[in-house]
Amino acid sequence: MIVRVPSQSSRPLRIAIPKGSLFKDSVRVLELAGLDVTGLADPGRHLIVRTPDVEYIIAKPTDVPIYVAYGGVDVAIGGKDVLVEADLDVVEMVDLGFGGCRFVVAESEDAPRSIDDLYRHLGVIRVATKYPRIAEAHFAARGVQVEIVKLHGNIELAPLIGLADRIVDITATGRTLAENRLRIVETVLESTARFVANPVSLKTESERVRDLADRLAAVVPLP
Repeated sequence: MIVRVPSQSSRPLRIAIPKGSLFKDSVRVLELAGLDVTGLADPGRHLIVRTPDVEYIIAKPTDVPIYVAYGGVDVAIGGKDVLVEADLDVVEMVDLGFGGCRFVVAESEDAPRSIDDLYRHLGVIRVATKYPRIAEAHFAARGVQVEIVKLHGNIELAPLIGLADRIVDITATGRTLAENRLRIVETVLESTARFVANPVSLKTESERVRDLADRLAAVVPLP
């Protein structure tokens, strides 16, 4: 059954949905919450899918918190990982429970000497990551000085070619790390998909935003 979103204004509620691994379950949870997601079954190259009550914005995952914080959308579904890394002003409302993964610190199984010994000797270790804010915060909380090397792909390569002593990366199963002879030494952060809102929209569209949050909370975890 499709539930019409209660309207406080004449315009549709604007919702950002991330492309990629979270897209399918994002559409599914919105459908279970009663929204019309027909146009999302096969959006093709369309970046905006419209219904009478909702405009769906299909976004790159790392852009989702930006769209929310700057008012491009009212609400969104995004991974906790990108929300923390972006560190922008959004209101987290519901943990949707899917898309589970974690940030980990990993190092080469063939490291020639203990990384801890190296740190005691040099006073700093080099860490490669796609997520510099999360990595820096993690090591700062432990009182460890690090040199961050930001990469955009294949983070596993960094310790294998001597570019970095350790990496901070995101993994669901750890399989890719193990296949590249990397061992996990600690967990940094657990991540799942979250329903978030723009702070202004939460005030001006309070009824619609809170109603959708309540209905999403009622259908998770996904069956």
